Amino acid sequence: MNGCCRWRQTADALLLVLVVMTGLVLVMSCATTPRGEREIVIAGSDTMLPLNRRLAETYMRGHPGVAVRVSGGGTGHGVEQLLAGAVDLCAASRPFRPDEIEALNRTFGTIGLRYLIARDALSVYVHPTNPVRSVSLAELAGLFSGAVTDWSEIGGAELPVRIVIRPPSSGTHHFFRDHVLGGADFTPNAEVASRVGDVIARVAADPGAVGYGDLAHDGAVDHLLIDDVAPSADTVRRGEYPLARYLYYYAAAPAEGAGRDYVEWCLGPDGQRVVEQVGFIAPWVDD
Repeated sequence: MNGCCRWRQTADALLLVLVVMTGLVLVMSCATTPRGEREIVIAGSDTMLPLNRRLAETYMRGHPGVAVRVSGGGTGHGVEQLLAGAVDLCAASRPFRPDEIEALNRTFGTIGLRYLIARDALSVYVHPTNPVRSVSLAELAGLFSGAVTDWSEIGGAELPVRIVIRPPSSGTHHFFRDHVLGGADFTPNAEVASRVGDVIARVAADPGAVGYGDLAHDGAVDHLLIDDVAPSADTVRRGEYPLARYLYYYAAAPAEGAGRDYVEWCLGPDGQRVVEQVGFIAPWVDD
């Protein structure tokens, strides 16, 4: 089966959703919103913001008359906007929580629809002068929980550890907390940076700092290996890197009209090519 047929079948399959009826089903679609059938509004994950902007710009160049408007604010903000009916798609760097799905059901009478747009390796950033090159998941948990307070405790120089994290509204914050800390809290001494770029800037300015973000963002920082495995497209595809995740678009109900066309394009070869150009990993391409 060629790649074109594969992504088309996958896109068609993903456009199906189990709709739970609770009285009248309110169908929220790009074809019927007050914003107009030629406008698509997306908000949410700051991790996905550079990707969303590039997807929107590329799509609009090839589809005159369609406006794709994107903004960030974090996955939590995107969920709030979707529930308020202010956006057509929520960009999310984590799956929706059960309470968010329940809120969708209460508001729209549906359980929503999830599209897998990209894959990502959640990367841990350190200063280039830090001699620590690899940590275990247990050591990583020790750093971000506050159990490890000096780099010398895990084979580095005698230097205080400075933790930089994303805010609770960030899906990346929740993913890291759940997959590294087992749901436990970050150290109360952690500094909060609102955007990935701010995390990178703070780590780049302090030899003792450590933070996290997506693989696509880059800067004057190094990426730690986790259990001697580097974050990369190859290690994610082979299932070797432990902090791999999907990036999603969520809709309250199956998109129609311009919205459906846009989602299908994002899942198709042209959209997936943009995913890789930005630095993420395209899930709907042949290896």
